[in-house]
Amino acid sequence: MLRITDTRTGDSVDPAPARRGLTRVEVHVPGFGAGSLRVLLVADLLVRALELGGTPVWGVLTGERELAELRAWAAALGIRPFEDSRDAGPGLGEAQVLHVMGEGGATPDGLRVTVAAVRSEGPGIPEGTDPDVLRLALLSRRHGAPVRLDAAALSEARATLVRWRRAVAAWAEQPSRPIPDEARTRLRTAWEDDLDVPAVLKVLSWVETESELPDGARFETYAYADRLLGLELTRDIGSPA
Repeated sequence: MLRITDTRTGDSVDPAPARRGLTRVEVHVPGFGAGSLRVLLVADLLVRALELGGTPVWGVLTGERELAELRAWAAALGIRPFEDSRDAGPGLGEAQVLHVMGEGGATPDGLRVTVAAVRSEGPGIPEGTDPDVLRLALLSRRHGAPVRLDAAALSEARATLVRWRRAVAAWAEQPSRPIPDEARTRLRTAWEDDLDVPAVLKVLSWVETESELPDGARFETYAYADRLLGLELTRDIGSPA
């Protein structure tokens, strides 16, 4: 069961409603920037995790400026669209509301998920950055810890993404095998623990190198994990080597 730490109280809570109903995920950002993009990415992960657990979700974006640029970058990163709060109306009778925000930002009442800052060498996103590489780099640390966005971090993320996509494309040519119980359990335990995405990435590294696993099982495991990660790990299937 997914548990999220409410940064307002420090309690670990269930973000899914106790009774049948949807969860509203409301994102609060001041404007465009790497920090705001990370806040929106964490909200996207939260939506994906809730949906994987069977909870219907309604995403709403609250911002003050530069929302068009933020939405453009979000789309490039594979972040699902969030409805504009000005057009969202009073709500759909949701049973739970979660607020996702950056440090020092809005302080609404209710359950809060606070996302730590992005530290970079320049004032914005490095020019020419591949959005998928940026997504993986921003996923490299837990959402409550600052993430460093520099040339080394982007280079490491790029190398990992290229290697995994090539591996998934090769594994896809082998007979399919079920996801190993241990791999599935470790993945869900990781992301259900306050969205511990770095632990999810470590499970994928273990699956990549575990000699006893058949390639078909590696493929299915990566495809399953990518429902949360949104890294398009199966993109190179069928492409020339």
